[in-house]
Amino acid sequence: MRLAARTAGFSPSATLAMTARARQMRAEGIDVLNFGAGEPDFDTPEHIKAAAVQALREGFTKYTATAGIDELKDAVCVKLKRDNGVEYRRENVIVSCGAKHTLYNLCMVLFQGGDEVLLPAPYWVSYPEQVRMAGAVPVPVETREADGFRVRAEALEAACTARTAGLILNSPCNPTGAVLARKDLEAIAAFAVARGLTVISDETYEALTYDGREAVSIAALGEEIKRRTVLVNSLSKAYSMTGWRVGYAAGPEEVTRAMDAFQSQVTSNPTSIAQRAAVAALTGPQDCVRQMREAFRERRDVIVAGLNGLPGVSCVLPGGAFYAFPNVSGCLGRALGRRLMRTAADLAEYLLEEAKVAVVPGREFGSDAHLRLSYATSEETIVEGVRRIGAALQQLA
Repeated sequence: MRLAARTAGFSPSATLAMTARARQMRAEGIDVLNFGAGEPDFDTPEHIKAAAVQALREGFTKYTATAGIDELKDAVCVKLKRDNGVEYRRENVIVSCGAKHTLYNLCMVLFQGGDEVLLPAPYWVSYPEQVRMAGAVPVPVETREADGFRVRAEALEAACTARTAGLILNSPCNPTGAVLARKDLEAIAAFAVARGLTVISDETYEALTYDGREAVSIAALGEEIKRRTVLVNSLSKAYSMTGWRVGYAAGPEEVTRAMDAFQSQVTSNPTSIAQRAAVAALTGPQDCVRQMREAFRERRDVIVAGLNGLPGVSCVLPGGAFYAFPNVSGCLGRALGRRLMRTAADLAEYLLEEAKVAVVPGREFGSDAHLRLSYATSEETIVEGVRRIGAALQQLA
């Protein structure tokens, strides 16, 4: 059977591929420690699950409006005003099947052939793929590890051309954990307004910041940048609802209308039951979020200290999210017998086979000098995983 030519450019998600491989090895009885999955290891809070059960009992199991139920849109508006200081109406909000789906819909309605889209690098693996699916060209904009991987407005300006149509921001960032300060965002906002760019602000990890850092929504910095921005968020990370698949966007009405029309032909509405659960998450007690954030902070400190104690490894302390992004360039060029570690991907493969530790190579995130490790797992797993990695690295000459 002939496949469409466009499929030749599709790449599977590196994070999901590594997670699937680790699960398969576990199913075969191999003791693999998985640091690949971007998924909290906590259960979904009870009050959220109770709302879903109630929805089932009430028979709330039919189609809803494509863009989501009004109750959830209202909850999103309340959350954005409460937590982010930005005001929207129902007409400005659309609910989709997770933030990944939301981002895909946005790429499809905002970008087209010939457009260029700026991506601060390192970036989440799906950004360049989704931009390409829309026919546009992803343009990586390098950040400096010594600067905490925070993108600067002057770097974006240098990468901008007459074809630049948009910018995808992610703060806190997956994979680096970088959190953009307000002054950084003010400069980026001024740049985007002056250039007439559309900004997609992926704020999926905004509830998970550490050491007093504030996750600022760029749309809250003034009406001019708000008119050019679409905020994206998810219930997955803050409320441990990865499998529920609920994400949302808030932005100009013409954008949410276009997303609604597009989504109506692709998936229709997100699951009705999950939408009711999402209402409970956004409007209910937020202690669960604070508790998870504190647990992640403690785990962050353990994994970063452990990684920085390994030979040939250095790791910047992430300010948010739940990923460590260690630089392993000091391990490259070393070998075990005839097995040479040319790239971080070679090293990730070696660690999986030799140490039985699953990590994601940084190449798919825009850097082949790094690995990504999720610390959304127990402290015991983190300590053992770092020990195994260290033992495997000691064997390299």
